[in-house]
Amino acid sequence: MFTNEQNGLLQQTIPRRWLLKIIDKYNLPYTHVHCSLLFEADASVKEVQERLGHTDVQTTLNIYTHLSKSAKNETINKFVAYLNS
Repeated sequence: MFTNEQNGLLQQTIPRRWLLKIIDKYNLPYTHVHCSLLFEADASVKEVQERLGHTDVQTTLNIYTHLSKSAKNETINKFVAYLNS
């Protein structure tokens, strides 16, 4: 949810336009951005697979599960937490 300067809700089309501008600026495929954001939001591979309609989970894994910088950092933090427990 996004709010305006008066703390009211923005129309859903406004953040979508922002996203489309980013996609156009960096020449990104829309599906790729959507999937990356789903993984950033901790959606499971199975959830993303079903959302995209892939019959084989390997398709989802091979194409869309690159790690973002924040995901890489979180992986390291999980490992450190495990070692410290």
